[in-house]
Amino acid sequence: MIFTDRFSFQSSKWRNPAFNSGEFANNAESESGAMPNPEKTYRVLIADDQPAILDALKFLLRSEGFQVDTVRSPQVALESLNVREYDAVLLDLNYARDTTSGQEGMELLQSIRAIDSQLPVIVMTAWGTIELAVEAVRRGARDFIQKPWDDERLLTTIRNHAELCQALRKGQRLEAENRILRGRGRSMFIAEAPAMQSVVEAITQVGPSHANVLITGEHGTGKEVVAQMLHAVSLRADKPLITVNTGGLPEGTFESELFGHVKGAFTDARSDRIGRFEMADTGTLFLDEIANVPMRQQAKLLRVLETGEMERVGSSRSRRVDVRVLSATNADLRAACAAGNFREDLLFRLNTVEIHIPPLRERLEDIPALASHFLSKYATRYNKKIDGFSPEALEKLTGYSWPGNVRELEHTIERGVIMCREDLIQAQHLGLQTSNRTLGPDISEMSLEEVESLLVGKALARCSGNVSQAAEVLGLSRGTFYRRMEKYGLYAPDPARKEKR
Repeated sequence: MIFTDRFSFQSSKWRNPAFNSGEFANNAESESGAMPNPEKTYRVLIADDQPAILDALKFLLRSEGFQVDTVRSPQVALESLNVREYDAVLLDLNYARDTTSGQEGMELLQSIRAIDSQLPVIVMTAWGTIELAVEAVRRGARDFIQKPWDDERLLTTIRNHAELCQALRKGQRLEAENRILRGRGRSMFIAEAPAMQSVVEAITQVGPSHANVLITGEHGTGKEVVAQMLHAVSLRADKPLITVNTGGLPEGTFESELFGHVKGAFTDARSDRIGRFEMADTGTLFLDEIANVPMRQQAKLLRVLETGEMERVGSSRSRRVDVRVLSATNADLRAACAAGNFREDLLFRLNTVEIHIPPLRERLEDIPALASHFLSKYATRYNKKIDGFSPEALEKLTGYSWPGNVRELEHTIERGVIMCREDLIQAQHLGLQTSNRTLGPDISEMSLEEVESLLVGKALARCSGNVSQAAEVLGLSRGTFYRRMEKYGLYAPDPARKEKR
């Protein structure tokens, strides 16, 4: 089976969330009126201590298609901003009786700016002076409305600032996505070999669900391609697929990359930044090399998977995200859990379904199709006219053990295209060195345990007896590698050390 295009199943649902919890519901009223066009809907928070003012503004804005939340105190206003995203805030400057200084409103303005610097705040007061208006704008307000207000001016002001806010947020999100997705094309998925049929069936069955999937397999087997196929046949196919190589993230920037940060969160945080979870909201997040996530960061990752909530670095505001998580590793995560290097509860969250990709040496039937695909790709890139492979070259390709799997095959075909000056790629163009392998044991005649013992011994010899390096070469944890050594008589710990371990 060959997948060359995306399978799209689309699901859209207009949501109208409402506050419905305890004290918060009593202090903040949320109404949206008649259902507006979702693409042109703006949510506005109004803060004023006078119920009559709130009712009048709510009626006016609701009749124009706005979604409106109303609060009567600065404290509840901040609570609202911590649980929901708004497109504009309209706030009164005075809340305490017989107070006209505007101090409470100014302090609330500063707090709102600290939570979301992009959120437009429009201040209003019945005691407006030019000095107070200038001070509010100096502290970050976008505009100033004096009571009693003019309906048309009020509506135009709110709509313009809300529209600009949505545009800025959309632009920031698209810019962040484009940095990652620019130039990345969809890979071809070739799976004709019998060993790959279970993978194809799993993609077909699991893809359309929202289940998290753990993809396992050796380096270079095509785990990212399987992730792309799972996304392509999912109900989120028209949403972004964001890929993160967690193994390549320094621990110091891990949280910022995944969860984002706000301006000033640390020395180099010169502006707000959207993290990968927010980029993937309503879509799919692919976490490659998941076994390399440090223990301290695993707890934070687990919280997002359990609650669907996260905070940007430097912010106390929780944000909800709807993300399907696909993850991949070449390591034995169960052994890592047993060794204390990976959280078991995180593993349970990641592998609702597990898909294992067999190595290329177990799917030799796919080599001709894969080779032809890579030939077409690189012949086009290097502007060469090559018709195919000679029989000797095909024999060389199918007779090689491919320790680097599909990735090694791709690089081999690229080399063949570069070196070829004929109509057909010849065996010598491939650069495969198989002669030295015949000097060693013939693994085709060995049992699985004999092959494993051979590989463990060779890895130790290659790394001069360094267990940690040898384990890394084979993609095993140190504890798992020790157990393999013990199993094949390559390591005999003293009883006291073994008991301690």
